[in-house]
This record gives sequence, C-alpha cells and structure tokens, in this order.
Amino acid sequence: MQFTITHPMHSHPYNPELATGTGIAQVAAAAEAAGFGGFGFTDHPAPSQRWLDSGGHDALDPFVAMSYAAAHTTTLRLIPNIVVLPYRNPFVVAKAGATLDLLSDGRFTLAVGVGYLKGEFFALGVDFDERAALFEEALEVMRGIWTTDDYTFEGRHFSARGITAHPRPVSSPHPPIWIGGNTSAARARVAAYGQGWCPFRAPAVLAQTARTAALDSVEHLAAGIDDLRRRLEDAGRDPSGVDICSPTTPAAARVTTRSTPTRSWTAWPTSRKSG
Repeated sequence: MQFTITHPMHSHPYNPELATGTGIAQVAAAAEAAGFGGFGFTDHPAPSQRWLDSGGHDALDPFVAMSYAAAHTTTLRLIPNIVVLPYRNPFVVAKAGATLDLLSDGRFTLAVGVGYLKGEFFALGVDFDERAALFEEALEVMRGIWTTDDYTFEGRHFSARGITAHPRPVSSPHPPIWIGGNTSAARARVAAYGQGWCPFRAPAVLAQTARTAALDSVEHLAAGIDDLRRRLEDAGRDPSGVDICSPTTPAAARVTTRSTPTRSWTAWPTSRKSG
C-alpha cells in the first residue's frame, strides 16, 4: 500500500505561502522524504464566489504545479486530485500529460473525474448535461493519441484526422488513468478504460451536492470494490492489475488491502476531491 497527499491548499482565502514555487517545492520534497508515494493538486479553473463562500477552495493549475513539483523530487508520483476532464479538449490534456510524464521520467498518473459544479462548466463554455459523454469520448481520444500515429477519431463531440502527437509519454503504453467517482457508472468506466479507481468520502448531503453516490462507511467502500472486481472480471481483466485509491481511515485501508491482491493507494486526510 502507498499513500498519496494533495497539496494542502484547501481554503478560501488560501495561505499565500503555499502558492509559491518555494512552498510547492518544500511540500513536495517533504512528502517524498516522508515516504508518500504520490502528490497532486485539485482542479478548479473557474470556481464561483458562492461556492468559495460555502466551503470551496482556491486552486492552482494542476499541470503547471505538478511540473514544478516534479522538478524538485525524484521518486514521487504526480497524481492530480482530480482533473475534471470535460473542462478541456482531450488532445490538450493528452499533450500536457505526455509532457509531464516525459519530464518526470514516467512519474505521472492521470486521475480524472466528470465534475459537478454547474457554474464552473458554464464559465468554461462546456455543456453540463453532456459531461458524461464528453468524459468517455475524451478517455478514448487520449488513449488513442498517446499510442497511435496518424490517429483518426470521429465522435459526437470530437473529431480528428491523421493526427500524430510526439513526444509520446515515457510510460508504456501510456500513463495510468485513474477514474474518480462513487457511482456504478464510474466503476464501469474503470473496467472499460482505466487502470485505477479513486472514490471519495461522501456523506449523503455531500453526495447529493456532488451528484454522486454516497460513500461514508467501510461497507460502502467494500461493496464498491466488490462491484469493480466483478466488472473487471466480466471484461476479461485481472483485478490485481487495477489500483484503488481509497479515502483514508484505518478501516478503509484494511478493506482496500483485503479486496485487491496487489496495488492499492490511500488518499491522505488532507485531500478533497474536486469533481
């Protein structure tokens, strides 16, 4: 089991010392020295003032910040918490991810979510009601452009003809893709596209706000892991090759370890899911 930590910028207003190059470098280096396996940032390019006043938080651009952290560490994996994939064109995400993977010598894991903040979708000009379709097309596009030259894709939201995007990622066949969310739909996407599942702790009220399934007990987590295992086996995939990044509690850690024969990750308590 490994532990991952999110950069502790979880308030509005934030501590300005955390949002400097020195602050990022020091936190990342301290996490690596303490034995953490992963480090990342949240993703909120256009949060509303109402959300910030209701307990939301400010954020840095995750790709820029992770690149800075990568330059000041040697073993720490860069794992965003999480990138809201429908906010961006998948070819742009793929280019940023390939660049970060290349410059960090293969230390990048792309953790992605569908998102839930209507105001942020509106500000970015993205159709909120199409976010699930955008998400699934983007997953297909990124895997394709990371592994294929002269790549062509025809979808409902994205089309491309004869695209070759080099340099490619160092990781083979591409950086791991972790898919966030507590719903059965999220686990179905892991079985179809992903190398990891990252649910987040969501009591009933938060689950309603975040438009996801409640996950507030060890029993919820265990049931989700069992469901994921079944879906992976039905898809002809070995569950032991899929990571699970669970919310941190001692009991949750035991469930994650018991339910997955090999790799598991635990999100340190300072992390909060964005999306």
